[in-house]
Amino acid sequence: MSASSRRPPGILSSLMALAERVRTGPPKVGQTPADEVWRENKWRLLRYRPTVAKADRWRTPILLVPSLINRFYVLDLAPGRSFVEHLVAAGHDVFIIDWGTPTDEDRYLTFDDICHRYLGRAVRKTAAYGPDGVCHVLGYCLGGTLATIYTAAEPDRVASLVALAAPIDFDHGGILARWTRSPGFDLDALIDGFGNVPWPLMQASFHMLKPTANLAKLVGLLERAWDDEFLDGFLATERWGNDNVSFPGACYRRYIGDLYRDNALMRDTMRLGGKPARLGDIDCPTLAVTFGHDHIVPAPAATALLDRISSPDKAQLHLNGGHVGAVVSRKAAAGLWPQLSRWWAARDTESARGLGDDRADDVDAEPAAAPAPTTTAP
Repeated sequence: MSASSRRPPGILSSLMALAERVRTGPPKVGQTPADEVWRENKWRLLRYRPTVAKADRWRTPILLVPSLINRFYVLDLAPGRSFVEHLVAAGHDVFIIDWGTPTDEDRYLTFDDICHRYLGRAVRKTAAYGPDGVCHVLGYCLGGTLATIYTAAEPDRVASLVALAAPIDFDHGGILARWTRSPGFDLDALIDGFGNVPWPLMQASFHMLKPTANLAKLVGLLERAWDDEFLDGFLATERWGNDNVSFPGACYRRYIGDLYRDNALMRDTMRLGGKPARLGDIDCPTLAVTFGHDHIVPAPAATALLDRISSPDKAQLHLNGGHVGAVVSRKAAAGLWPQLSRWWAARDTESARGLGDDRADDVDAEPAAAPAPTTTAP
C-alpha cells in the first residue's frame, strides 16, 4: 500500500507525519531550468531551457507576467505542479518576469516605470527571440492588469493577450474596492509613512476577504497530512503564499488612485508613458480566464475586458476552483494548462494562418458577446 493511500488511524499520526515533513526543511520550488537573459534594477527576465527539438517548437515565444506583489515561481511551483514545465514540454519558448524584492529606494518607482519601462523591456526582449518579432503575453492577477494596460498602449509586439484572473473593472472589485474607496483608507498617509507598502499589510487585506481561510486550511491539513501527494502541494503553495514582497510606494499610489478609485480602464482615462491606454485599442486575440470560487477577482471584474476590446478573436474560459488553487493544482495540469497551450498553438504566427473561425474550438471557452455600447464618464 502506497503512502498516499495509507490513512493512519488518528490525528496524532497526522501530526507526526506533518512534523517529519517540516523537519526536512521547506519544499523546493521553481525547479524548471532557466537562464537569466536580462536584469535591470531588482527585476530580471528568465528564459526556460527547451526540452523539445527546435523543429518541433512553436514559433511565437510566451511571456508570463506574475503579480507585482507575489513571487514568480507560483507558475513553476514544483515538478508536476508547474505550468511552466508543462508549456516547455509542449514545445513553447517560455519567458517569465521575476519582479525581485523592492528596497527602500524603490519607493520612488512609478507606475510608468514598472508597467511601461520594465514590462515594455520584457516584451521587447521576449519578442526578439521569435522569428516574427512578437510574443504572446499572459498576465496573472495584478500582472494581468499590467499586461492589459501595456497592450492597450503599446500593442505592436503583442501577438495575443491572456488575462488570467485579472481585475479590469474595479467597480466590481468586491471588498477590496470598497475598502480602498472608504474615507478611512488614507492613501497619502500610508505611502508617506511607509514608503513601500509593507507586504504584511497587503497580506492581511487578503485575509480580510476570507477570515476563516487559515482555519479551514489547518483542518484540511490535519485530515490529509498522511497523504504525501497532498502534503507536497500544500507545503509548496504555503511557501509561496507566505513569500510576498512589498509594493513600491509611488506605483501603489497611482495603482489605487487610477484603478481602484477612478476605474480609469473602464472610463477610458488610463494613460501609460504619456499615451492613452484604451481597452478598445486592443485588437489582438484575447482570452479572459476566470474561476468559479475566486474571492479575490470576481468574474465580472475580469470579463469586463471582453466587452470593451475591439478584437474579433476573444473568449472567456471559466473553470472551477479558486484564485490560486485552480492554477497550481493537479486538476490544472489536466484542464487549464493544456487548454492554454492549445490556444497559443492555434495562434502561432505561422500555424494560425488560414485557421479562421475554427480557432474558437481550441479551448472549452465561451465566445464573448459583441461589445455593448459604452459611455465615457466625464
